[in-house]
Amino acid sequence: MPMDPKYIPFHPNPSKPKYKPPAGAVDAHCHVFGPEAVFPYAPERKYTPCDATKETLFGRRDFLGFDKNVIVQASCHSKDNRALVDALEASNDKARGVAFVGEEVSEKELEWMHKAGVRGVRFNFLKRLVDITPREELDRIVAKVKPLGWHIVIYFEMPDLPDFEDFFRSIPTTVVVDHMGTPTIAKGVEDPENQRFHRLMADKENFYVKVTCPERMSLIGPPYDDVVPFGRSLVEKFPTRVIWGTDWPHPNMKKEAPDDGVLVDFIPKIAPTAELQQQLLVDNPMSLYWDK
Repeated sequence: MPMDPKYIPFHPNPSKPKYKPPAGAVDAHCHVFGPEAVFPYAPERKYTPCDATKETLFGRRDFLGFDKNVIVQASCHSKDNRALVDALEASNDKARGVAFVGEEVSEKELEWMHKAGVRGVRFNFLKRLVDITPREELDRIVAKVKPLGWHIVIYFEMPDLPDFEDFFRSIPTTVVVDHMGTPTIAKGVEDPENQRFHRLMADKENFYVKVTCPERMSLIGPPYDDVVPFGRSLVEKFPTRVIWGTDWPHPNMKKEAPDDGVLVDFIPKIAPTAELQQQLLVDNPMSLYWDK
């Protein structure tokens, strides 16, 4: 099945970043799509992307100067994690994964994914992408994956935080927040809406946050300088609990696919010292995904 007519494919020829990541750096948020001929997209998906294969992902990783990937299951594949596991098994231990599962997932499936390198499951709270799973089912999923030492990744938009915060606070595992909690850039870092999330991070030391996807939030476009204060405030307040990733191949962009080189050059703007960069790109993701 062809991709959606309005779907924007990933940038075919990104620039070489000026910034050179430290040795062992991890792109801690990216995806693989298909190839559809081998790993069909889920019938219930809300978008059909272009194929974005493991070979292209690993080539892009090397070009950008990274050593490892964390591959996150995308909603277009729903609960079929075969493309994710295939990429992990081909990575030579240079990739870990975050799966998407339902409460029906078996112990055998979980063991299969764990052996391949899966270390978390993702809960998606974006109504435009998925149908929200009932909290009772999410609780049962947490109970199944907690014994494996897995964490929970949560994807939401900042205006919706009050609706979900009680549940987020109740999660007994490590929790990783996608894309800074998707703040409303026009409101500013000090807006009560954004500061509520900062209080959550301060209160819950089991929470990590990805300082990712300025291209999805910026009001002015590349190089996304209006998003810098949001990322930098999180990096400086919570230096041992931040991670970073490209979000390649950038599903569901509205106007254009970002240049991945520009995204890498965003890193020293939000993590201005070598120590902060080492924590953001090496120490923190290694602790979450490899040292377990």
